[in-house]
Amino acid sequence: MRLRDGARAIVLDEADRILLVQFTFPDLSLWGTPGGGIDAGEGHEQAIIRELMEETGLEGIELGPWVWSRTHIFPSPDGRWDGQRDRFFLVRTRRFEPAPQFCAEELELEHVTAVRWWTQAELAASQELFAPRRLPELVTELLRAGPPHEPLDVGD
Repeated sequence: MRLRDGARAIVLDEADRILLVQFTFPDLSLWGTPGGGIDAGEGHEQAIIRELMEETGLEGIELGPWVWSRTHIFPSPDGRWDGQRDRFFLVRTRRFEPAPQFCAEELELEHVTAVRWWTQAELAASQELFAPRRLPELVTELLRAGPPHEPLDVGD
């Protein structure tokens, strides 16, 4: 199985709102954390810095701890990968207005259709599909208990 490595950011502002990206594919739409695959020559930190600039416009981050892991199987649209192994890192920031550096065509190629802040109440009440699926509960637990001592496997 061909799995690529990925890096994702759990971006939380001073009011514990989380910044999520809507990814839209032909057969589904879901909300997930900003991030993506690691390019050749990059590490997880460099990938997160790049992905946050591309998808949200956020720059000058201080990368927090690696808190979650997730391996998910899905065929990439180009057929190069069978899935991805993601590491999720905590990023604290002041609230900002998302302004992706990618143009509309580049965002479409990345399947990004929206970027917005969510309150904890909005997450808990939403009927939207999230990735990971238990994202609302996972964020609640992260805020309640703080970062885990070892990264948690958060499933699909």
